[in-house]
Amino acid sequence: MAEIVNCCGVSRLRAHRLGRGWTLRQAVGELIRLCETRGLARPNVDQDQLGAWETGRTPRAGTIDLLCRLYETDAQGLGLTGDYRSTSSPATATSAPTQGPGGLVRLRPVTAPAVVDPFDELIDSYRRKVEETLASATTGATQLEILDEQIMDLRQAYVSSPPTEMLAQLVWLIEELRLLAAARQPAVVQSRLSEMIAVLATLVGDTLMKLGRLDQARLWFGTARSAADDSGSGDLRARVRIQAAMLPYYYGPPERAVSLTREARLLNRGRATSTGAFAAAAEARARARQGDTEGARTAIAQARDLFDRCPPSAAEDAWAFPRRRLLLYLSGAHTALGEVQEARQVQEEALSLYRDRSGIDPALLALEQAMCLAREHNVTEACELAAHTVLALPEIHRTEILGARAREVINILPTRVRTSRAVRDLGEVLALPTGRR
Repeated sequence: MAEIVNCCGVSRLRAHRLGRGWTLRQAVGELIRLCETRGLARPNVDQDQLGAWETGRTPRAGTIDLLCRLYETDAQGLGLTGDYRSTSSPATATSAPTQGPGGLVRLRPVTAPAVVDPFDELIDSYRRKVEETLASATTGATQLEILDEQIMDLRQAYVSSPPTEMLAQLVWLIEELRLLAAARQPAVVQSRLSEMIAVLATLVGDTLMKLGRLDQARLWFGTARSAADDSGSGDLRARVRIQAAMLPYYYGPPERAVSLTREARLLNRGRATSTGAFAAAAEARARARQGDTEGARTAIAQARDLFDRCPPSAAEDAWAFPRRRLLLYLSGAHTALGEVQEARQVQEEALSLYRDRSGIDPALLALEQAMCLAREHNVTEACELAAHTVLALPEIHRTEILGARAREVINILPTRVRTSRAVRDLGEVLALPTGRR
């Protein structure tokens, strides 16, 4: 739990829930099931109430006892006050301790729990909700700044961290934002929270896509688009659509990728921004994959023009669009068009801009180099380069998206040579375990 607290900046109580992979709804269900199983008085608790306890409000002593039972720890372990008491029945009167998991001592209660008036609890529950709603509209500039810093840290770590590690961190922070956005907030704060959710949801969708969990990725990209639209930011709406287009670009249908990137380009309205250049470059490679040669070449020219005219950026994170990423997209376009000479030029320039040649982008560029070799019918050299590229990455970075691109090397080759030794060797490499979890 300490790792979750330190990494995500959440309370100990929330860390215990996240460590079990429970949503607020699931945790409430588990608490109710615990009370029913052990014959304990059921607390008047819902998702909002549990969320409030996780973000600073203090539950009653009897509820603390139940939370200790649920998470199998003591009150200190939950960041609360009180004792962890366990009993075989609510009426048992004894002070003898029992041994719990991990050597934890559980004290038995001396008396049975008092009977609570349900109507009293209901009145208190409504009062607490009103207080929480009034108090919740206090998300200020400092808290938003802290959240921005956390998101920036994740954006920077995303470039080189294993997808499975990033997924947990992204989802935990989204849960924090969701709780804030669910409360009453001023319009400007609500818009800012929607922007943050859109960015994180996009990165979650991208992570799931890399891992080959396509249905989940599609849903998260949809969530990101909804959040971006809710934010009212035209630039963000365009950026999220560009990122979402990667899913149909790699896995089909290409028509969907073209539609999303064209929509992003229209939202940008021809402005010389990094998002405008990004949209044009993404549309270029989507049209090339679709077989629209003229449309792809027009988009390539537009991407280069917009990028040359937009303000330079030194950002080094997953949301940035530096020159090397522009060249990665242009490599995809030229490779799909079969323009081997142009593809090699941008591939070499792009790889020279990566100080560290490890990571998914340099690997994708190397696989496109292999595709160019395949188009020139250099079967052995193409397959060896593709195999080496995959094997050079640690297993946890060998995600499904790399396998999909490496298989394209084989698909480009004439059918008559696909039974050769080099192709079989590449097939064996692609059958190795990946970093999917």
